[in-house]
Amino acid sequence: MQLSTSSRELSPFIFPLSSIPSLDKSYTAPMRTTPSLLRSLSTSLPNHHRRILIQRTFSLFKPHLVNPPRISLFCTRSAEQSSVSNFVELLADENEDLEFDKDNEPFTFDASFRSNDDSKNLNLSPSLDVKELDELPEQWRRSKLAWLCKELPAHKAPTLIRILNAQRKWVNQEDMTYVTVHCMRIRENETGFRVYKWMMQQHWFRFDFSLATKLADYMGKERKYLKCREIFDDIINHGLIPTEYTFHILIISYLSSSNRGLLDEAFTIYNRMIQLGGYSPRLSLHNSLFKALLTQPEDSSKHYLHQAEFVFHQMVTSGFKIHKDFYSGLIWLHSHQDKIDKERIASLRSEMELSGFDESKEVLISVLRACSKEGNVKEAEKTWKKLLEITPTIPSQAFVYKMEVYARIGDHMKSFDIFKGMQEQLGSASTSAFHKIIEILCKSNATELSESVMQEFIESGKKSLLPSFLNLMNMYLTLGKHDKLEHTFFQSLEKCHNPNRTLYNIYLKSLVNFGNLQKAEETLREMQSQETVGVDTESCNIILRGYLDGRENIKAEKIHTLMKEKKFHIEPDLYENLERVIKSNQEAIKNPEIKKLSKEQREGLVGLLLGGLQIESDEKRKNHTLVFKFNEDSIVHKVLKRHISYEYHEWLTSLNDQLTTIPHSYFGFYADQFWPQGQPAIPKLIHRWLSPRVLAYWYMYGGYKTSNGDILLKVKGSEDGVDRIVKTLEKMSLTCKVKRKGRVFWIGLLGRNAEWFWKLVDPYIVRDLKNDLNPGNIVTDLKEVC
Repeated sequence: MQLSTSSRELSPFIFPLSSIPSLDKSYTAPMRTTPSLLRSLSTSLPNHHRRILIQRTFSLFKPHLVNPPRISLFCTRSAEQSSVSNFVELLADENEDLEFDKDNEPFTFDASFRSNDDSKNLNLSPSLDVKELDELPEQWRRSKLAWLCKELPAHKAPTLIRILNAQRKWVNQEDMTYVTVHCMRIRENETGFRVYKWMMQQHWFRFDFSLATKLADYMGKERKYLKCREIFDDIINHGLIPTEYTFHILIISYLSSSNRGLLDEAFTIYNRMIQLGGYSPRLSLHNSLFKALLTQPEDSSKHYLHQAEFVFHQMVTSGFKIHKDFYSGLIWLHSHQDKIDKERIASLRSEMELSGFDESKEVLISVLRACSKEGNVKEAEKTWKKLLEITPTIPSQAFVYKMEVYARIGDHMKSFDIFKGMQEQLGSASTSAFHKIIEILCKSNATELSESVMQEFIESGKKSLLPSFLNLMNMYLTLGKHDKLEHTFFQSLEKCHNPNRTLYNIYLKSLVNFGNLQKAEETLREMQSQETVGVDTESCNIILRGYLDGRENIKAEKIHTLMKEKKFHIEPDLYENLERVIKSNQEAIKNPEIKKLSKEQREGLVGLLLGGLQIESDEKRKNHTLVFKFNEDSIVHKVLKRHISYEYHEWLTSLNDQLTTIPHSYFGFYADQFWPQGQPAIPKLIHRWLSPRVLAYWYMYGGYKTSNGDILLKVKGSEDGVDRIVKTLEKMSLTCKVKRKGRVFWIGLLGRNAEWFWKLVDPYIVRDLKNDLNPGNIVTDLKEVC
């Protein structure tokens, strides 16, 4: 039996591989040479010279290529196709097409075109001869192999391995090769791969280049790039070079994946195909790679300029005629670079002109983009005139680039005139145009004009106002106009739905510069309480500078501790002052004077203690520390943690996974009542303290709502203590049921009692938790916190 994936054979010359190490002598591979010449040369040479001859023959002559996958083309080779104006699209092939996300293509391609000169055939793999079943002498072996071929595809990996392990005593490499080939013939390639992997672990296994190549090609055809790459690497590890088709199909597998991160792997294989294999890739492969580069998101595409230039170089050296949109793509990539290579862009434009290609609108916009990064007014005006000649309607982005050109030379009024001209010609300005002109005016400190355009932007109803608010606030910060900055900050919170940390940092810095440390502290706590905002290195350095300048030594030490825990970098100019403060006030920082808890804080603390808040005491029980532990998988606990951080911020020292307070004698009363012997207990006077706020904090920290809308409250202590709680709740017209589970008691409020309980605690529940804890809203994703 001979396995072949092509529908036709080119009858290549077959050259024996018996003298090449690691290859089975029974297998053959096609070669581009004359048998008579090799025979006459090799028979007259010693064995070691003959091996050298064969190896060099392999390196000089590349295998034929049969029935390659058809892939989209970027360029043509023949003169007849030089007039084709269309660009890259996938060819209609069910098995071989590449799929790309066309909704996010930063570079626009024209319709597809085909190249009749891309006729080089890919050799799928060396021929592989396998005996038929009826050629085997033993009847029992034929029967068992037939049974394996039928049985294995029906099972998953664990069962398949168990079946193969049971056959170890009688199977050999020839048997397993037959099974693997049979699986490929019936398109059960996954099963064939598992059988092959099992073979590799057996003591009798000898590497088979032809079989490995066949299997790699089949895996690549099914776009299973991981398995194809595994076999590909195994071939190289055995000192052999994969066939051109194996290189080709592996690259296509990477490119056809929706995982954008595989583009680098595809280029790695492409480079090895040229340098290691010595192959000259097909025209369609060059085109597919180039298209993959340009269909990356804009921020990613600009990092692939080197690869695009390499593909371009390979096409030129291979003698392909470059299509005009290949030039357009390269110019587009160059225009997105941070440092513009003017000479290279000019060279590409000259080559386009020599090839008889007119510059398209996309090329001229790319040139304008490049001019905007350098402030090249002369070239920008020249390009603008060309745009007017080829299109009656200038694209909005071209106006933006022209505005930036004049901004680079400091002429912000000319940029403003261009912006107004855009509104007149197009009827309205685009969002990006508003962003750019406000950025330009703010950098020029044109306050009144910036405010006027910003108001127009807001009234236009367009979205994405945040970048412009940031530019306005930075301008006010530079000019020291705190009142206007504060007004803009609150306006941005009203107009923009998603808070932004950069926005808060600018406001925080203005507050510190203005000397309003109290409001700066409130802003920092607000940032910490919002999960989408949070604090970063800049936030902490801003408030630290304010504390040091304001001689708030204890607070400076506290924020310094937080920065060490978060591993935030401290600005160098703050180090000397910070070290002096820590050293001179060391004793004061160790024993800070802290005000007493408010009534609301005390009630909340009682509820949290009932819900599971822990107290740690020193050996003499003089100082006590409160330890707030949270279930990070609970939505309720995430929100409650932010709330507690805000409410008890003056007492807290740690803001990591758990919150802890400073050790202090003030907590001695709570330690004696709730943790008398280092274990949780229920105070005898608990009936006096069960206010609605206490119950609310108990429910938020140690409560649970069932899927039926019932409420359960968890508490640890004695039965007498639980009985006192139940009697107190009954006086509030709340009937309870109690269930004990180990050391934990669950107090259940069912049905109508849950609703009455909710009405009692609702005013004291954190606003963001009301939907999750309301027994009228049935949710099932709340997790018990033990």
